[in-house]
Amino acid sequence: MKQKLTTPPESARDIETSSHIPVNPLYTPADLKGSDYESEVGYPGEYPFTRGVQATMYRGRLWTMRQYAGMGDAEESNKRYKYLLANGTTGLSVAFDLPTQIGMDSDHCMAAGEVGKVGVAIDSIEDMQRLFDGIELTKISTSMTINATASILLALYVAVAKRQGGDIRKLSGTVQNDVLKEYIARGTYIYPPQQAMRVITDMFAWANERVPDWNTISISGYHMREAGSTAVQEVAFTLGNGMAYVEAAIRAGLDVDKFGPRLSFFFNAHSNFLEEVAKFRAARRMWARIMREHFKAKNPRSWMLRFHTQTAGSTLTAQQPENNIVRTAIQALAAVMGGTQSLHTNSYDEALALPTEQAARIALRTQQIIAYESGAPQTIDPLAGSYYLETLTNEIEKRAAEYLGKIEVLGGMLKAIERGFVQQEIQNAAYEYQRQVDHQESIVVGVNRFEVEEEKAIPIQRIDPALEPKQIDRVRALRAKRDAGPWKAALAGVEDAARSGANVMPRILAGVEAYATVGEIADAMRRVFGEYKEAVVI
Repeated sequence: MKQKLTTPPESARDIETSSHIPVNPLYTPADLKGSDYESEVGYPGEYPFTRGVQATMYRGRLWTMRQYAGMGDAEESNKRYKYLLANGTTGLSVAFDLPTQIGMDSDHCMAAGEVGKVGVAIDSIEDMQRLFDGIELTKISTSMTINATASILLALYVAVAKRQGGDIRKLSGTVQNDVLKEYIARGTYIYPPQQAMRVITDMFAWANERVPDWNTISISGYHMREAGSTAVQEVAFTLGNGMAYVEAAIRAGLDVDKFGPRLSFFFNAHSNFLEEVAKFRAARRMWARIMREHFKAKNPRSWMLRFHTQTAGSTLTAQQPENNIVRTAIQALAAVMGGTQSLHTNSYDEALALPTEQAARIALRTQQIIAYESGAPQTIDPLAGSYYLETLTNEIEKRAAEYLGKIEVLGGMLKAIERGFVQQEIQNAAYEYQRQVDHQESIVVGVNRFEVEEEKAIPIQRIDPALEPKQIDRVRALRAKRDAGPWKAALAGVEDAARSGANVMPRILAGVEAYATVGEIADAMRRVFGEYKEAVVI
């Protein structure tokens, strides 16, 4: 006997996902009638890659387990990398401090108090050598979260690999190198957008010849989501940025099928489990169509959206921090169910400080438990066919496509950013979410419900204050001992290339090998490109 569905209470009728997609009490085949699920879902490893970019997915190979780490100076960070490798991490992920991110040496007056605080301080090739001491770069995949100075840090990485005697063509990894989201959400930009895009396309061309297995950009929705965007906005604005990079590269004379296969993406994983799974599937399908139909790419590898995922730092709470272990596990499982290629899991203490070793180990173990105990990797796209999941996938694609249509009307992503459209949309979403939390329309466990009176203190990571003066002494000692002739010639070469339109990457590599510092090379390009000042949009 069929059970009759009763009318749900009023509260159940108003349920929405975090992107304000209404959620029905029940989904049936009728919800998918005439949709892409019926016509073009396809198989894993086949266009449009809704179900995954690899035919075998995790049955063939597990995702790369990365743990984002960097603190203090190179020696301290090197110890953490070796600790993580010893505990089973399968790829490195480097966090740089703010001075390194914005092209200032550790002894710059504006770097005071920031050296080594939110990542590792890297001023020169000597620091980079210390960072990877005892780690063979041709045998490990390294992700570097660096944007405005990505060209300099990639050059440092290549220079260190050369000093190790390695074949640089065997290097594998990623530089984030996504400056557009810096103008939108983070602020660690240096140069104006057009000049920054020129450096990025120079890197595309250079790396394609010199380090062909390196991902020269990780187009990032993560930071826009951290700033408060919805899942739909994360997909739309990330793919919009991706289109802007492809257009810039094509204008620079590059073949889309030469650089297209090396593009990678970086997404956030939040706690609305099924919406997140659907988000990843929708993004894959949309990018496949954009590359094949809009940019006319012919190589199937150019159509594939390969992505790294990090669990959501903005969801971690200082209240009852142990709850963050559960949040991270749910988010990590969503990334795996959504078909990520690599994953970082946040540590439970990150709302308080940089992670302790114990917290970082628990975060890594979370991935390992999903990989080896949950059964999730045993079959490909295990949630496919769920009426709700497929409906969400279609709805996210539809709403993200509407955003891309608005951006096209505004003249493209750069124009949309310059006019403040993207920033305003994210700010509105962030405000609306905070309003919901304040009014208990959205529940954050331990924050606006289920609080406790007293909480026990947990151990937190502290950066030794002696590390900053030590790092300053090092960079000054390097300047005092280096050969001035090659150093001056190398910096002049960087400036000349920036001014003439020649590819800056060979000159930057020559600069780091001549002991030019990160700040000095960034300044050489500042003298030509200038610095970006954000316009006030009223």
